[in-house]
Amino acid sequence: MPFEPAFSIWAAALVGLQFGSFLNVLVWRLPRMLEREWQAASTAVGPKGEAVFNLSSPRSHCPHCQTPLRWRDLVPVLSFLCLRGRCAHCDTPISARYPLVELAVGLLWGLCAWRWGVSLTALAWAGFFTTLLALALIDADTLLLPDALTLPLMWAGLIAANLGWIGLPLADAVWGAVAGYLSLWVVYQVFLRLTGKHGLGGGDFKLLAALGAWLGWQVLPWLVLGASVMGLVLAAVFMLRGRYQKDQHIPLGPSLALAGAVLAIWQPGAVGLV
Repeated sequence: MPFEPAFSIWAAALVGLQFGSFLNVLVWRLPRMLEREWQAASTAVGPKGEAVFNLSSPRSHCPHCQTPLRWRDLVPVLSFLCLRGRCAHCDTPISARYPLVELAVGLLWGLCAWRWGVSLTALAWAGFFTTLLALALIDADTLLLPDALTLPLMWAGLIAANLGWIGLPLADAVWGAVAGYLSLWVVYQVFLRLTGKHGLGGGDFKLLAALGAWLGWQVLPWLVLGASVMGLVLAAVFMLRGRYQKDQHIPLGPSLALAGAVLAIWQPGAVGLV
């Protein structure tokens, strides 16, 4: 491989590692930030006297001993390896998910640089994949698909289509967003009226709308089919492991995100392949 393309791929991967480190913070803090907002709204009392809690404050710290982390504890992947997977202050084990997420985002950014070179198209798809990973992890952890991520992802897809960055006509992106939202909304309404139960969450509608904006309305049937199959496989795994209980909700977000990512890579119309 020539030097310049190889350098671009490695540089993109290193940038992706940094975004992966931030993604770990986002996945952990954003749901808690929303819970605080909901609690304050439900009690009609603002967070007076409470410490500031957002994506930048407080500083990153060990969740066990609460000790703020040093800069050398925050180097993606390398810090985990150097610390042998344990907190430098209290020796508590650190979840392997942190370096795995960092590696995943780094690989995704490197993949985008390899596929599209140093371009706005590569940056757009890198942001797409990174946001999908964040949504999948948050939904798996909390059964939430925050509007703070799904709606910007949808608008970003429409803007990227309009600017010609993703090889998708704007009309296809718009109708993809509309059809994506309405398709799951109709399923939700039918299920609710037949059973009296909420089979889907509103975040699922918005995520599928976002995927439609990026991939176009044409791929939605394949997207829903793929996500449904993945969801059934996930439910089967839960049942075999004894982790599934009656009326337990299986998050659809991770399946939608994975199916969307696969189609973004392999579906010709979605990524401008011929």
